[in-house]
Amino acid sequence: MSRISIVGTGNMARVLGSRALAGGNAVEVIGRDASKADALAREIGGGATAGTIGAAPAGDIVILAVPYAHAVPLVRQFGNALSGKVIVDITNPFNADITGLVTPEDSSAAQEIAKAAPADAHVVKAFNTVFGHVLAAYTPEDLRPLDVFIAGDDADAKARVSSFVESLALRPLDVGDLTSARWLEGTGVLLMRAMFGKAVGSGSFSIGLTVRD
Repeated sequence: MSRISIVGTGNMARVLGSRALAGGNAVEVIGRDASKADALAREIGGGATAGTIGAAPAGDIVILAVPYAHAVPLVRQFGNALSGKVIVDITNPFNADITGLVTPEDSSAAQEIAKAAPADAHVVKAFNTVFGHVLAAYTPEDLRPLDVFIAGDDADAKARVSSFVESLALRPLDVGDLTSARWLEGTGVLLMRAMFGKAVGSGSFSIGLTVRD
């Protein structure tokens, strides 16, 4: 079991919090609007609690379930309260028309967050290639696993996130160090354009790997 703090009160925070509790994890919800955090914690149930922005999160794993524009400022606001934590970045730093990314060409959202985090915190990119409605609907009885690609520089941090992903009945796939986050975020652009284009329409779909012996 992991102790998870989710920063954010939107749909992805709701889905991740619910699945985390179902997987036997302890969950804390943190929001800029304390009343929304309290309401989401009550909605999730199962002993979920509400935390305070800027205070030390209760979780060993802190999930940033907020728009990218808010992620770096929030990490700076938490400051040393994130010391020693594993920070999971699920953001997609899309530009306004979803034709590219707003981060520098040699960086990524995850790498920019890592620059703002305490030196002894470890950032792991994960979940940005999984739509919230797909994650909410997935069951282990589906024909293929739901894959969660993860990237990070610290092996222990990635192992802890992988264990958390497995507790959600999902399959973690390690794609390398944090520089890989740039390509995962680019994949997020591709998925959004596939949804709004003619490739798959607005149906439920995900991206993953088929592993053959």
